[in-house]
Amino acid sequence: MRPGEERPVEGGACASVSDLELLKLRAAECIDAAAERLGALSRAIWSEPELAYEEHQAHGVLTRFFQSETPAGSWAVQPHYQLATAFRAEWGSPGGWAAPRPLHLGFLCEYDALPGIGHACGHNLIAEVGAAAALGVKGALESLAGLPLPVKVIVLGTPAEEDGGGKIDLIEAGAFKNLDVVFMAHPSQENAAYLPDVAEHDVTVKYYGKASHAAAYPWEGLNALDAAVLAYNNLSVLRQQLKPAWRVHGIIKNGGVKPNIIPSYSELIYYFRAPSMKELPVLTKKAEDCFRAAALATGCTVEIDGGAHDYYNVLPNKSLWKAYVENGKQLGIDFISEDAMFSGPSGSTDFGNVSFVVPGIHPYFYIGSNALNHTEQYTEAAGSQEAQFYTLRTAKALAMTALDVIFKPELLERIREDFRLKLQEEEF
Repeated sequence: MRPGEERPVEGGACASVSDLELLKLRAAECIDAAAERLGALSRAIWSEPELAYEEHQAHGVLTRFFQSETPAGSWAVQPHYQLATAFRAEWGSPGGWAAPRPLHLGFLCEYDALPGIGHACGHNLIAEVGAAAALGVKGALESLAGLPLPVKVIVLGTPAEEDGGGKIDLIEAGAFKNLDVVFMAHPSQENAAYLPDVAEHDVTVKYYGKASHAAAYPWEGLNALDAAVLAYNNLSVLRQQLKPAWRVHGIIKNGGVKPNIIPSYSELIYYFRAPSMKELPVLTKKAEDCFRAAALATGCTVEIDGGAHDYYNVLPNKSLWKAYVENGKQLGIDFISEDAMFSGPSGSTDFGNVSFVVPGIHPYFYIGSNALNHTEQYTEAAGSQEAQFYTLRTAKALAMTALDVIFKPELLERIREDFRLKLQEEEF
């Protein structure tokens, strides 16, 4: 069907639709046509969960998916892109336009799992959404004889979101340098165009004491476990004075080897979260004082090692998520209210760092289950057939929004202006 033609709509009626609406319908049709292959892609990742930076099977499944697209060679695929388990797949619209450079649209895939409970955050569905949305945009653009400007559709496979921050590694390697807008979506319990994912800093705290016989010569020892327990309790007391949106949570990873040996070593891992990168250092300083106080009280020495990467808070881009909501509603997506968006619970993601270098959208989507993320029940839901309908519907909404960005220059300008203003607000 060509732009300007009429097509049947629901209920059997005929209506004239705009060229852009036709392209959006074409994108949705392309996603539906690939539904079986996309579902198989998701199930392959879900059935063999892999931890951060170890997603070799998922990497292979995804790169083969794009390499096998017809016609052969339509996607230029770079396996092991900057990282062993990252990849880049690129498609460029044909034509010889006079535009200075193509518009670069990025679609992000995540695919790492959680230890012990597999894909309890549904990253197999994130990979599917990114791949599906990119296929939809490519298919829609291929149906046109010409475009007002050249477009590159780029799929980035971004490992290690749960631990380490693969997107931050890729930012540092220059993978996001030329992207204009990026798209991804995360499974949840509701449909939200945005959630205020917060900044996060993690630390490993190591206490070094002195071993001794716990019964015969306890006075000769320096109890590193006591230091860990005191630190844990110090932070529990600190919570009374924390701001409502601040979060501190951690575990004692190592507390000794035998009850009759005074522990000479203990280890804790803690995460600190705050709404913005401006507040995060304030919270971190308070927590580190608690760790040092425990060392002083027990006579132990302490070593505090920060994680390789801090996760930044996700910057909202109102123009972009409003376009996404408009498209999603056309597909029957029922979104939570804007007030609920900004007051709801949230976690942290390395997409926050991406949102500081390129305008982007990171909506959340319902998958047919009320189970909570990071539970065994959510693992089951993420691998269910029911989740497929919601996942592909979300991919269609992302693809439709990307087409708006391509064919509505005024929208792209508003997106860029929103990005610029938010960056100014967040200077730290």
